[in-house]
Amino acid sequence: MVDEKKEDTYQLEIPMDLYNKLKKRVEDVGFGSVEEYVLFVLNEVVEDAGEEEPELSEEDEKKIKERLRSLGYLD
Repeated sequence: MVDEKKEDTYQLEIPMDLYNKLKKRVEDVGFGSVEEYVLFVLNEVVEDAGEEEPELSEEDEKKIKERLRSLGYLD
């Protein structure tokens, strides 16, 4: 049987011991296949990486510290 690859996908090889661990995990969490589970996890990781919290400006940080000091949380 010829393995036809889709033009919009990329084939990735992983060690068999990792595949077996993933296969067990798939059975435990109810995904349909290792591939489906891996795609889900990778999508979650990529989405989470893009959601970094914005840095506070020095002025905002100063205001927050002043407020916390007035509430007795800082000395």
